[in-house]
Amino acid sequence: MEMSKRIGRRPVWAIAAAFALAFAPYAGPAAGEEVKVTLSGSQEIPPVTTTASGTGTFAVDADRSVSGSVTVTGMTATVAHVHEAAAGTNGLIMIPLTKTSDTVWSVPPGIKLTDAQYASFKAGNLYYNVHSEAHRSGEIRCQIKP
Repeated sequence: MEMSKRIGRRPVWAIAAAFALAFAPYAGPAAGEEVKVTLSGSQEIPPVTTTASGTGTFAVDADRSVSGSVTVTGMTATVAHVHEAAAGTNGLIMIPLTKTSDTVWSVPPGIKLTDAQYASFKAGNLYYNVHSEAHRSGEIRCQIKP
């Protein structure tokens, strides 16, 4: 007897595919956009003359959970934040970062963006800012542009 007659008229591959999908492990929400950033004193408002720099990432998942971090060099950072404001302007602190090593500052776990904050992210109106004792309002900065 032909295989398709024994299991109805569905091809074997269709049943195997449905079975695989039904029992595949759930990987969680689809990953959103990850943005790579480079921080410098020239992006501060007003610009800062410094040899310090930084690199990092900022990611927003489908459920608007945020992750990311910045690694700084050439400075002793005292605090770091994600602020909300357009390029060329200073804004309020949105996410205080956590120091996770001598040179790394990270978004704390469990942070989610509101609808308004997500709209600001999509518009490029969030930025990383890392402060030092020498430059208390910020030594290096970078707009987060999706």
